[in-house]
Amino acid sequence: MKTAHDVIIRPVLSEKSMDGIEDKVYTFEVAKTANKTEIRQAVEEVFDVKVAKVNTLRTLGKIKRQGRTSGRTPEVKKAIVTLKAGSKGIEFFDSMR
Repeated sequence: MKTAHDVIIRPVLSEKSMDGIEDKVYTFEVAKTANKTEIRQAVEEVFDVKVAKVNTLRTLGKIKRQGRTSGRTPEVKKAIVTLKAGSKGIEFFDSMR
């Protein structure tokens, strides 16, 4: 059984994800096997907030070369989580602004 901390791997701290903080939109890197329901429950449990919707996307790893050999960087699954209007923000991200 997965715990909430197994589902949420880390927050994504990019310029684009920081722009969404004012609108209560947060981005996380999540486990590749996690579905939207598991992500919603994990965010609500860990951060004690109410989630309005969850959007997910998977990015394939880029091909990287070292001489003749080539390989891929790891695949990543991201979740873009929108909180309900009455919900408080996530304190971790609020301290980043």
